[in-house]
Amino acid sequence: MARLADYFVLVAFGPGPRAGSGEGQGQILQRFPEKDWEDNPFPQGIELFCQPSGWQLCPERNPPTFFIAVLTDINSERHYCACLTFWEPVEPSQAPACTGEEEEEAGERPSPSALGPPSQLFAPKTLVLVSRLDHAEVFRNSLGLIYTVHVEGLSVSLENVIGNLLTCTIPITGGSQRTISLGAGDRQVIQTPLTDSLPVSCCSVALLFRQLGITNVLALFCAALTEHKILFLSRSYQRLTDACRGLLALLFPLRYSFTYVPILPAQLLEVLSTPTPFIIGVNSLFQAETQELLDVIIADLDGGTVTVPECVHIPPLPEPLHSQTHSALCMVLDPELELADLAFPPPATSTSSLKMQDKELRAVFLRLFAQLLQGYRWCLHIVRIHPEPVIRFHKAAFLGQRGLVEDDFLLKVLEGMAFAGFVSERGVPYRTTDLFDELVANEVKRMRADENQPHRILRHVKELAEQLYKNENPYPAVTMHKVQRPGEGSHLRRAPRPFPRLDESTVQWIIDQATAKLQGAPPAVRAEKKATVPSGPPMAAIVERNGAVHANSARRLEVVRNCISYVFEGKMLEAKKLLPAVLRALKGRAARRCLTRELHLHVQQNRAVLDHQQFDFVVRMMNCCLQDCTAMDEHGIAAALLPLVTAFCRKLSPGVTQFAYSCVQEHVVWSTPQFWEAMFYGDVQTHIRALYLEPTEEEDGPSAKGEDEEDEEQEEERSALDVASEQRRLWPTLGRDKQQELVQKEESTVFSQAIHYANRMSYLLLPLDSSKSRLLRERAGLGDLESMSNSVVTNSMAGSMAESYDTESGFEDAETSDVAGAVVRFINRFVDKVCTESGVTSEHLKGLHVMVPDIVQMHIETLEAVHRESKRLPPIQKPKLLRPSLLPGEECVLDGLRVYLLPDGREEGSGGSLGGPALLPAEGAVFLTTYRVIFTGMPTDPLVGEQVVVRSFPVASLTKEKRISVQAHVDQFLQDGLQLRSCTFQLLKMAFDEEVGSESAEVFRKHLHKLRYPADIKGTFAFTAGSIHTAGRQPRTTKEKSPSLRTLSRNLVKNAKKTIGRQYVTRKKYNPPSWEQRGQPVPPDDQEDEISVSEELEPSTLTPTSALKPSDRLTMNSLVERACCRDYQRLGLGTLSSSLSRAKSEPFRVTPVNRMYAICRSYPGLLIVPQTIQDNTLQRISRCYRQNRFPVVCWRSSRSKAVLLRSGGLHGKGVVGLFKAQNAPSPGQSQADSSSLEQEKYLQAVVSAMPRYADAASGRNTLSGFTSMHMASHGKWGSIRASGRSSGPSLGVDVGSRLAGKDLLVPPQPNGAPSEPGFLRPQRAALYIIGDKAQLKGVRPDPLQQWELVPIEVFEVRQVKASFKKLLKACVPGCPAGEQSPASYLRSLEESEWLIQIHKLLQVSVLVVELLDSGSSVLVSLEDGWDITTQVVSLVQLLSDPYYRTLEGFRLLVEKEWLSFGHRFTHRGAHTLAGQSSGFAPIFLQFLDCVHQVHLQFPMEFEFSQFYLKFLSYHHVSHRFRTFLLDSDYERIELGLLYDEKGERKSQQACKSVWEYVERLSKKTPVFYNYMYAPEDTEVLRPYSNVSNLKVWDFYTRETLAEGPPYDWELAQGPPEPPEEERPDGGAPQSRRRVIWPCYDSRLRAQPDAISRLLEELQRLETELGRPSERWKDTWDRVKAAQRSEARQDGRSTPSSLLMSSVSHHRRSLGVYLQEGPVGSTLSLSLDSDQSSGSTPSSGRQAARRSTSTLYSQFQTAESENRSYEGTLYKKGAFMKPWKARWFVLDKTKHQLRYYDHRVDTDCKGVIDLAEVESVTPGTPTMGAPKTVDEKAFFDVKTTRRVYNFCAQDVHLAQQWVDRLQSCLSDA
Repeated sequence: MARLADYFVLVAFGPGPRAGSGEGQGQILQRFPEKDWEDNPFPQGIELFCQPSGWQLCPERNPPTFFIAVLTDINSERHYCACLTFWEPVEPSQAPACTGEEEEEAGERPSPSALGPPSQLFAPKTLVLVSRLDHAEVFRNSLGLIYTVHVEGLSVSLENVIGNLLTCTIPITGGSQRTISLGAGDRQVIQTPLTDSLPVSCCSVALLFRQLGITNVLALFCAALTEHKILFLSRSYQRLTDACRGLLALLFPLRYSFTYVPILPAQLLEVLSTPTPFIIGVNSLFQAETQELLDVIIADLDGGTVTVPECVHIPPLPEPLHSQTHSALCMVLDPELELADLAFPPPATSTSSLKMQDKELRAVFLRLFAQLLQGYRWCLHIVRIHPEPVIRFHKAAFLGQRGLVEDDFLLKVLEGMAFAGFVSERGVPYRTTDLFDELVANEVKRMRADENQPHRILRHVKELAEQLYKNENPYPAVTMHKVQRPGEGSHLRRAPRPFPRLDESTVQWIIDQATAKLQGAPPAVRAEKKATVPSGPPMAAIVERNGAVHANSARRLEVVRNCISYVFEGKMLEAKKLLPAVLRALKGRAARRCLTRELHLHVQQNRAVLDHQQFDFVVRMMNCCLQDCTAMDEHGIAAALLPLVTAFCRKLSPGVTQFAYSCVQEHVVWSTPQFWEAMFYGDVQTHIRALYLEPTEEEDGPSAKGEDEEDEEQEEERSALDVASEQRRLWPTLGRDKQQELVQKEESTVFSQAIHYANRMSYLLLPLDSSKSRLLRERAGLGDLESMSNSVVTNSMAGSMAESYDTESGFEDAETSDVAGAVVRFINRFVDKVCTESGVTSEHLKGLHVMVPDIVQMHIETLEAVHRESKRLPPIQKPKLLRPSLLPGEECVLDGLRVYLLPDGREEGSGGSLGGPALLPAEGAVFLTTYRVIFTGMPTDPLVGEQVVVRSFPVASLTKEKRISVQAHVDQFLQDGLQLRSCTFQLLKMAFDEEVGSESAEVFRKHLHKLRYPADIKGTFAFTAGSIHTAGRQPRTTKEKSPSLRTLSRNLVKNAKKTIGRQYVTRKKYNPPSWEQRGQPVPPDDQEDEISVSEELEPSTLTPTSALKPSDRLTMNSLVERACCRDYQRLGLGTLSSSLSRAKSEPFRVTPVNRMYAICRSYPGLLIVPQTIQDNTLQRISRCYRQNRFPVVCWRSSRSKAVLLRSGGLHGKGVVGLFKAQNAPSPGQSQADSSSLEQEKYLQAVVSAMPRYADAASGRNTLSGFTSMHMASHGKWGSIRASGRSSGPSLGVDVGSRLAGKDLLVPPQPNGAPSEPGFLRPQRAALYIIGDKAQLKGVRPDPLQQWELVPIEVFEVRQVKASFKKLLKACVPGCPAGEQSPASYLRSLEESEWLIQIHKLLQVSVLVVELLDSGSSVLVSLEDGWDITTQVVSLVQLLSDPYYRTLEGFRLLVEKEWLSFGHRFTHRGAHTLAGQSSGFAPIFLQFLDCVHQVHLQFPMEFEFSQFYLKFLSYHHVSHRFRTFLLDSDYERIELGLLYDEKGERKSQQACKSVWEYVERLSKKTPVFYNYMYAPEDTEVLRPYSNVSNLKVWDFYTRETLAEGPPYDWELAQGPPEPPEEERPDGGAPQSRRRVIWPCYDSRLRAQPDAISRLLEELQRLETELGRPSERWKDTWDRVKAAQRSEARQDGRSTPSSLLMSSVSHHRRSLGVYLQEGPVGSTLSLSLDSDQSSGSTPSSGRQAARRSTSTLYSQFQTAESENRSYEGTLYKKGAFMKPWKARWFVLDKTKHQLRYYDHRVDTDCKGVIDLAEVESVTPGTPTMGAPKTVDEKAFFDVKTTRRVYNFCAQDVHLAQQWVDRLQSCLSDA
């Protein structure tokens, strides 16, 4: 029983602190009883809550108000203060002075005149009832009665009424009804709820939903559960109270334990800025004050909104619970929603009453909690049973089993205070149960089944709602209430008098009487129905949360089991094979569980002592298990392993045993206090349970735990709570002594477990060696181990860092004890927490604190011995280091450092999505040599087999080196690593093995850096290779200049004499002297005669001289040998002798003005200039150009005689200035002006030098177009297949239209080729200057000049660099991309803009080609004239002149345009320390890529193969050769490169020049040769340049892990694999098939093209026959020649290539050719088929009639041929050719006679179509016929084209052939 009301208080208005403000404060006039109750002191501050908005006088009488405020006392008891307020007139005495101001303050009516009578004011007075029970209606009625008695003046004593009210007692629960009367003729029925654990909500929940809506209430619900601050706003106080009550009712079964103030008074608003969570209601008047609260969720009840600040995140309910709850709420609140769309809605159903709806809404939330918390009782640990139960909740296990570890909402709820209260209140195993307990235990299955059936859900909700409703209203109300109320408007009537002062003594007397009566009565004890709380079904079988149970998980578990049994049976090889699969399987939870179970079994069978290998395997598997465990260990894997790591061990030496825990410490879970607590409580529960079990049960108790089988585990869990429940039931019946004994037993059980755990923790926290521990301390402040993320560090790294950390301190012991201290502190914290929680006595606790340091110290001592012994263990057998093969002259700088090569973003090597073997990660070593960085090793995955993995790149090509920390796959340790990226598109991502100290790694980096950036170019491999590193020649100082010239001349005389006569004037192709004898011991005089192509003169004096001295003349002769000069002669641009003698007929001459490199250091010594320009003016002209690179001729078109010139960009004062300054020059002409004039003259001279412009009468020519004639007759466009979309403005518009700022006549073709005939207009200028748009801004062409400026936009070098970086990352990504899709690669490729730059280069080059072809000269004048200019000029020559598409011509082109004209290879390639900051700019590589693109489009036009281009791309950065070093000829001469070479050539020295190497290699193998080479003469190529037509070069993407890059030929050619038939074991011949792995084998080596294969076969046969093998080139040329002549005789017009029709279409037939034929310009469009092999597009000749036979040949192979008759016949070749024996096949089906070289030949050598045969006649022997054969064996076959002479082996055979042929002919 309890008092209905504790206090009655009368509170009235009192004057406030500020007199006259109209604001007062509440004053308690009277309170009853005056003394506090003992069990319930009077709550303070009631007067504030009576008028929450403040005490104020009012100008008019308001109606009485009622609301209930809630106060919470210090014991968190809630007091309900029911306040009824009414207004009474203010007596004049109360406020005589301040009425005027008060009126104004009230402001509700116009202020009266000062003279007017003071108006009446009203003061509030409040009746307050304070109670601990929440009976709102009873309070309202009771206070209303008191007010009515007073207002209506009823003849009832107020003292009696109040006395009765305060003495009324009612039961708290039980559902009984109690009728009370206060003695004023009234009657009230009080209904108590059935159970007090269920909250009473009346209609508050339903009202809350009405005001805010479903989504908002759900948000508030989640916010309250996750401890956010919630503030309700409303104008009504009662609404605020109801809303807060409703929200609390929703939280059941959790209790809200933070600040709860449904109505907050204005004076206390600062409470809102408290840091703790709260639920508070505030009147809307104060909304402004709530605006600046940043972290408060504001719910406006009147406006129906919930505002969540930006900084607050409310975690939502986990799906699918959120959506299920939402839809259930919709069904309850809006049942019409389901029916809204029906065509025939059912008759309207009656909606449930508000009270019923309220219960239905609560039922939805009750179900929600039952689903959220289902199975929670399985995660309770009962730690103590007596004297009071102590229960802990295993949060991690609960989340893990529910699969909601990541769920923010549940995590926060379980960590919250409300849930802690829930566990301590509801965890008790023996107590009264309520609706929630039954729901969570018995209805889980039903809820699971109902999930997707709304009607069944609704039925369940209604059932629950019934129970909730019954709890509040168990009986229908029988008695009617009878309570008097005041009459209508009674508050407006003038009250007879103010509320009277009551007589305290009367009230007190009534109270005392009642108390005395109660004391006499016996205490009403309500028997509580206690019972064992049902646990409900165990957690549902856990599903792998990440998407699915693996289909093959059973197979995986099988693998794990097998591997473990192999380990314990000692079958180590088997185990090793399975290990990688096991490590992969252990990512899954089931496999980890399986592992722990299997290992448990082995421990039980006493197999815990292992040998070294077994120990190693077990530890690796454990580590793998643990690495995926989070710190929470939600799946209990670490918990299951804990007993195992202290069981498995190995004997290191007598008396020293190493346990597994010393090898698995590196996991974060061991340093997590929560993990240890959960483990501790779990173990304590097991032991406590064992205390109380019967002895029989006790035996199987622990074993059940050991089995760790899930069902047994559950069995045991159930029994633990059951045991506790039973014990709690018996406890009151036990004697005092027995109780005491049980308490002591439990306490000592907990104490012994605490000691056990102190030991366990020291095992797992103290590292094996102290150095590692120092490191850990330093890393994470081991001082508090909790904050430490105990991630793993390898021994070596730890050791080295530790040494550097305190080598000087020398306090070894102090250091270790510090670690001990940290561990002791950690254990002590743990012990304190668990012991106080589980009630260990303070003496025991003190004892523990004394023991812990001893335990730790003891353990450290045993560990020292273990560490010492483990050091002596033989190291694990690591694979032998494979030494890489080195080049001659390459030396090892650093021997192998053990590393793991990790997979990068390229998938092929690691298996990846493409499948294939996982070659990476591989385990091996990295070597640093003077030339390369090389990794060699084996894949770590033993299933891949013994494949050697090699990845290397030249040191010089390193572009980026960065340190990384990597998780090496193998032992899951975090290791130091290096990532090296090279511009040859290789990436070495390595993790150092733990045996490699950080010093070694550092040494490696330093050496690498030193080799990559030598101080001087002489430090590069090209110079140091093979030589003892002598101090190279110092660049000569000025003093030595003249003597060196003299010695030089002497040296040169010998050679110069021999070469002086050899002027190559011939116009034919220039053939340089052959290089065959190079480097071979040949007769010395022969040797002397050869002059190296790359030989250069070294004039060390650089004084410009006007006349040639004799010594210079010798110098000149050496220069004549340079590539440039030879090319000038080939092009007919003049020779030195003719220039010196000034033969006026030639328009151009060779000038030696730069022979001393005085005018321009970066130009070659000899230059071509117009004949009319004097040498002395060149100096002045050069000043107008950047770097003095004035325009010189570099190529002339043999057909149109137009010339191509190159120069640097203009300085501001050049032509541009000249164009800009339109006004007349000032009288005093400056030098700048004169040089501008010189420049103008120079350009004019160039124009005049062109034959067709020699007569200036031709007048003005503006550029605009070409005639169709030029388009048609020469050149061809790339393949039509490659058309595709046009990228941006295509070539024509982009450049053509800007040529003269005019529009085009015809739009360009979509694939970037210029549009047809009217590409440019017929009139054109004599000279076009291609310049940078930025440079030529604002230039107006002067109409009198004959040249025109073409401004184009070019990219800068920094853009090339940036683009290349991105290209590298796209082609060789550093780490596997998140999304593995081709799209991501293509996206990054596009972002790099590399192809766009290639497109621009090709576009500009094609434009220049067009201009040159049309007869205009072009000057390319971009940037400094050595980057883009070089690219464009070289490309133009390559496209225009077929000579440069030969091996020899391409070499000449590179030597001339790139080397002699000074492309800065050293600067752009950052070869030395000085260039380090500028970085690598791949200008030359970009040019080679352009060549590759052209090669792809015209595969038959190039003599060299794609491999040649890749070879140059690789070696121009590799520094293996000297060719691509230094920035200009001048620098090469200064360094004296040439003379080194001359001296060395005598010895058998490695090649110094890349050309020499190519030459030597080409003799041995056709690797650089393109078999499809079949050029058409005078062919100008016009490739398509659009991005859609360009392909990514496979040089960037392909790699061969079997041998490393294939460009160092000596290394790449490993021993050839023996064909499998000739096996040494003499077994049966196997098939010759072999598996070729992507990215491992070189496909070309494994399966060479047919021709290479045949040539190899030929060589092999020749060797077998003992004949000297012939050079492959001779064989090839002979075969080709023979084939050509045969083709000619057969009259078949096929392209002259061995590959005939099979290839021809690839290049020739896929373009649109415009051909000039007799009928004007015909358009022949050949499709992609072999049809075109019969046409020669460039000439426009149609092929002869195609016969059926050739159509057949496309579809049938030789094997499937129809051979009607076959045999050997001699056939006479064409004119002047000998007789040859051939194998002939007569084919009736195809109606043809074919012949082959021999019987097994599959390649048909020729066909005679029988349709063309006119007759078969006997023949006569001719010259050269076989001698031994009878004359009658000859016969002739006459066709429409020629007569074939045949001869059979004898007469009989001849007759047969003739008959067969005749019959065929007659059949036809």
